[in-house]
Amino acid sequence: MSYHEPEAKIFACSQSVYLAEKIAKSYGVELGKITISKYSDGEFQPSFEESIRGLRVFLICSTFPSTDNLMELLLMIDAAKRASARHITAVIPYFGWARQDRKDKPRVPIGAKLVAKLLEAAGATRIMTMDLHADQIQGFFEKPVDHLFASTIFLQHVKDMKLDNLTIASPDMGGSKRAYAYSKFLGSDVVICYKHRKAANVVEGMELIGEVKGRNVILVDDMVDTGGTLTKAADMMMERGAISVRAICTHAILSGDAYEKIEKSQITELIVTDSIPLKKQSSKIRVVTCADLFADVMHKVHSNSSISGNFLM
Repeated sequence: MSYHEPEAKIFACSQSVYLAEKIAKSYGVELGKITISKYSDGEFQPSFEESIRGLRVFLICSTFPSTDNLMELLLMIDAAKRASARHITAVIPYFGWARQDRKDKPRVPIGAKLVAKLLEAAGATRIMTMDLHADQIQGFFEKPVDHLFASTIFLQHVKDMKLDNLTIASPDMGGSKRAYAYSKFLGSDVVICYKHRKAANVVEGMELIGEVKGRNVILVDDMVDTGGTLTKAADMMMERGAISVRAICTHAILSGDAYEKIEKSQITELIVTDSIPLKKQSSKIRVVTCADLFADVMHKVHSNSSISGNFLM
């Protein structure tokens, strides 16, 4: 009797259905059925409405605010484990709490480590995510982590722009590795911004390392939250003679008045993925889907094929 590997099933947390539907379509399966029962006190309970016994399940959930997203993912993982799923892959396009990857002052948590342990304790057997704020977060897990890079989808869009005198910029020192990786593939110059903060999400001052006069600049970062860093960097570069400034950010958190800041800034265009849904539309914001990237890697993981070809940096 020949053994046939059963097809994988894909499910989504309620706030990530918009992306999961695109991933499932690209993968070639229907999105699995799941219901969420809610109690009057705010408690909720997910329930799989089809058998997953002995199967590989992919649970798609970006853990952006509120914390209900993370709690829903943890409950879904636990439910899958108790329903005898054979493999449980938590697909987390945006991994929240990633900025809490270390103790940067006394008496604070390492939130990213805590989330990693919660996911493993719930029963996740594999983690798939994209553009972590800090690469070393992979080391917080004892399970395999597929850390994908949005550069694999962004680079082609940058090439299609056909910009002359291109310069890649990092909005802070921590993103210099990412900027140099982009420049390597594009054959461009690199400039780095040095910023010092007054408080979280508040940039007090910024300096520029490098020359941008007469250059078309593209800022690259893993996320855009309040938009303060990006808009300050763009305005400073235009003051110093840049022809244009665009920005590429994987995760569009865009909290507070970020949309207004971007609209009023000298940023020509902000390109983001759909790892987090936009709260509203903007003439300056363009969304590039990451669904095909995740679907391709999910296929390869399920068939035990190499995914090294999906990494450019």
